[in-house]
Amino acid sequence: MHAASEELEQVRALARQFAESELRPNVERWDRERALDPAVLAQLGELGFFGMLASESAGGMGFDLPTYVAVLEELAWGEPTVALTVSIHSAFVLGLLLRHGSEAQQARWVPKLVAGEVLGCFALSEAQAGSDAAAQETQARRDGDGWVLNGRKKWVSNGRIAGLALVTARTDAPEARRGTKGIGAFLVPTDSPGYVVGRRETTMGLRPVEVVELELRDVRLDADALLGEADAGFRYAMEGLDLGRLGIAAQAVGIAQAALDHAVAYAGEREQFGTKLKDFEGIQFKLADMATRVAAARALVQSAAAAPGTRAAAMAKLFASETAMRVTTDAVQVFGGYGYMRDYPVEKLMRDAKATEIYEGTNEIQRVVIARELYR
Repeated sequence: MHAASEELEQVRALARQFAESELRPNVERWDRERALDPAVLAQLGELGFFGMLASESAGGMGFDLPTYVAVLEELAWGEPTVALTVSIHSAFVLGLLLRHGSEAQQARWVPKLVAGEVLGCFALSEAQAGSDAAAQETQARRDGDGWVLNGRKKWVSNGRIAGLALVTARTDAPEARRGTKGIGAFLVPTDSPGYVVGRRETTMGLRPVEVVELELRDVRLDADALLGEADAGFRYAMEGLDLGRLGIAAQAVGIAQAALDHAVAYAGEREQFGTKLKDFEGIQFKLADMATRVAAARALVQSAAAAPGTRAAAMAKLFASETAMRVTTDAVQVFGGYGYMRDYPVEKLMRDAKATEIYEGTNEIQRVVIARELYR
């Protein structure tokens, strides 16, 4: 355990160094321009952060989950959209491919995904479905030995810049739809004819991430595009969400830690009525509560990563995201009027934090999941 902890902290330090030197100096510009520099994605690939969960024999880093979430936390401390990009790529595309892909699928895609040469995105949500992930309208019909996909997907992060999309679609006939059954998961190269990127959403926070609509217009795929079993797509999606929620929990801790650091620094410098803010008991109590929440959230995320499961992931995501929202709101309050201004960093973190309470399942859904798991 000591050796594992030592390795984790070494990797965490590397991620923090990268975040501090390459991410932090650019966050305001990226937020304003609504885009990450492509060079950053290339650097993530060079450092091995896109292949953290792949084994060394597959060209990856072979990290365990506690180390993986520690890296995501540090990346989020630097720029939350970077952590989100790595999490989606790792949890849904690379992770599911490693567990359920055929030898041919893995040989074709894993090396490129691990190296960051190809970025993965996940297309599950649909406009009419909302939190009901089983309410899929996108249809996959057999065509000879292959498949043809038609439908629309909503809220696809990095759907424009990704090279491979994991897309869920109905594999049964429309009249035979049966809830979570009859849904497949397909590996769709984004240069496939009929893969059409639609409108980009304007988001409150996490602005550098391109969140887009996708339209699939007679996208023709060969038989090997189907991941695993033809009706296991919903199960795979839920499996990916367990890991994805750990990633979002880690992202939330990184956001909260960044807000706490800014608040501590500001309270140590700013004076009011001839006294530094840090010497007012009201501010001391607020900072103490913020620090305690961040430490508790980090411990819960690490615990969930050490013993992963549906309930643990949901609890970590629930608590860490609400911690991020609370701590960033308190940080804005510590900054006072300046906290509400774009010239200071905490208002952005507050905007970013809100998303963590919504995606990968809203926190209302997390509570449903946790309660349901108590009776299993």
